Amino acid sequence: MMGGVFPTLIPHGRTARRLAWAHLPPLVRRAVEQRLGSPVVDAVSQDGGFTPGFASVLTCADGTRAFVKAASVKAQRVFADAYREEARKLAALPAVVPAPRLLWTDEVADWRLLATEYVDARAPYRPWRPDDLAAASAMAVAMAAVLTPAPGAALDSAVDEFASWPALWDRVVHPRGAEIRALAERYPEVVAGDTLVHTDIRDDNILVRPDGTALLCDWNWPIVGAAWLDSLLLLIGPRGDGLDVDVHIAAHPLLATVPDEHIDVFLALILGYFTASAQQPVPATSPHLRAAQAWQRDVIDHWLAERRGWSGGR
Repeated sequence: MMGGVFPTLIPHGRTARRLAWAHLPPLVRRAVEQRLGSPVVDAVSQDGGFTPGFASVLTCADGTRAFVKAASVKAQRVFADAYREEARKLAALPAVVPAPRLLWTDEVADWRLLATEYVDARAPYRPWRPDDLAAASAMAVAMAAVLTPAPGAALDSAVDEFASWPALWDRVVHPRGAEIRALAERYPEVVAGDTLVHTDIRDDNILVRPDGTALLCDWNWPIVGAAWLDSLLLLIGPRGDGLDVDVHIAAHPLLATVPDEHIDVFLALILGYFTASAQQPVPATSPHLRAAQAWQRDVIDHWLAERRGWSGGR
């Protein structure tokens, strides 16, 4: 089976409204330069994603580069707290995980800062291409191998993290809502496991290097669950862009052995999340967030309907 292409006007790679280097307080800029060991001579904002915090590749006078994030505790507390959590979780990752290495963290004048190593890489092309999917998929498989069992950072289990998601179907109208909710409620038997799962694996969090290998960024929401969850979540974007993910699943070292029913249960679970999220008000700090969630909703809805042999989605 192969789903159709889902057109979108979402400006991939330009979805975030971020602070520029010049917008950071002088005290914060000086602190960053002290940590980097050289004055900053160039700053290139990384405008993928859906958060408003500062996130730029900084080039220093000595030629070194680093990727630095910053958020104000007072004005952007949610994002500042997220950066602190990301740093904590990055620090706990084994060195063999395919992720940019954490260099340092700091807190200056009520701003939280973190820096990771600069990687010569690009985001996967959109629409997704088979070679980029192959690189990202190999990364997800390798990641699952080195993160099983999950390393020592205190993380929620997938069963606990998703406990409220089946009830999201109470908030939305769908012609098969009761049937999909019944599927979603079976999630505990499907998502449990002992692997550290990223859960936010999509194109704006992936870096493809010139050698064709990939790295995964933005470790804000890891949990402990089944080893194949990230590999399936990765396929939402490629499927929506027209790639045949069913062929991909059939040949996949993790997904090929997952029962079809288990995949359907997980799709039903995350469909409820994207459906409920997409109907929330658009945040002023992230104008493309709801459109991106609605696009993923539509892709998953069509995918699940096709897998279940239903006449259609919404």
